[in-house]
This record gives sequence, C-alpha cells and structure tokens, in this order.
Amino acid sequence: MGERERLRKLIQELAYEKGEVILASGKKSDFYVDCRQVTLHSEGGYLVGSVILDMLTKGGEPVEAVGGLTMGADPMVTSVSVLSHIRGVPLHAFIVRKEAKKHGKGAWIEGTKNLREGMKVAILEDVVTTGGSTLKAVEKAEEFGLKVERIICLVDREEGGRENIEKAGYRLESVFTRKEITGEE
Repeated sequence: MGERERLRKLIQELAYEKGEVILASGKKSDFYVDCRQVTLHSEGGYLVGSVILDMLTKGGEPVEAVGGLTMGADPMVTSVSVLSHIRGVPLHAFIVRKEAKKHGKGAWIEGTKNLREGMKVAILEDVVTTGGSTLKAVEKAEEFGLKVERIICLVDREEGGRENIEKAGYRLESVFTRKEITGEE
C-alpha cells in the first residue's frame, strides 16, 4: 500500500466521524473530520509530511516555505519542513496566528527570521469547508510580504471552500476530497 493510500486509511480510521457537529465555519454537518488525530499521530504525521512534500516538489509552482493558520496547520508545516531537510530540499515553516500576539512585537506570524519579503510560499490547511481560515492565512502571509503560490489542504469537504478560494484568485489543491474519505456521493 502506497503512502497516499495508507494516509487515506488513517484519516478514515482516526479522523472521520459520523454525527452532528457545528464546524468552525458555523455550519452544521452530519460528519466531522478531525485531521489533528492523524497529523499528531506518529505515522500519520510522517505520511502527511511525505505526501504533501511530494506534491510540492514533483510539480507545480516551486516554493521556499510552508505555513498555515494555527492550530490545524502547525503539525503539518512542521512535518513537511523536517522531511524537506532530510530529503535535501529545505522548506522552512511558519505559523499564522488567529490574532496578533498581545505582547512583544504583536506578531501575526511566527518563524519570521526564516522568511524574507517576496518569498514564494505554500499555505497548508488540514480541512477546508468554506475556505475562510485558509484565506485569513493567505491574507496575513501576504501582508507580511510573502508570495502565496500554492494552497494545499489535507481534506476538502467540498462545501464551497474551493470555489471561495478560487474567487479570491488562488487554486486549492487537496490531498483528498470528502468523497474519497467517506465513499459517499
């Protein structure tokens, strides 16, 4: 079984749950995908990093760093960054805060010493529903002076996020879609 397929199985086993929930977007849903259960799992974290690093290095616009909105993206960007070093294609990681730091320099972004103005980056997201948090991460990265070249999510819930991201002028790449995880149409 390849890495992508093994990752899909882990998401199905550890992250996917049937049952009514309220999502971060405020929408009600009859299922939940908690990808942190996978990204914080030893094998799952490795697989997420490996699969996304392959996506970043085997085609598409090249990038020099990966970042995303805390908390979902934290283990993802770390895994990709560590594996990129091991594989000899270093990509630094950065984290976008949900609100500016209340002390110090009031930073929105952590990891800034590894970034420079105009640097090409990818924004990573665990689950995309409406695309709101993804676009917030993009906005803060661009305000810092970064050039967002790619947006990659682990799971696209297929509930309008892709379309909202495209309306904003970006393209969403997903490792998996809701249909690939649930098997439902």
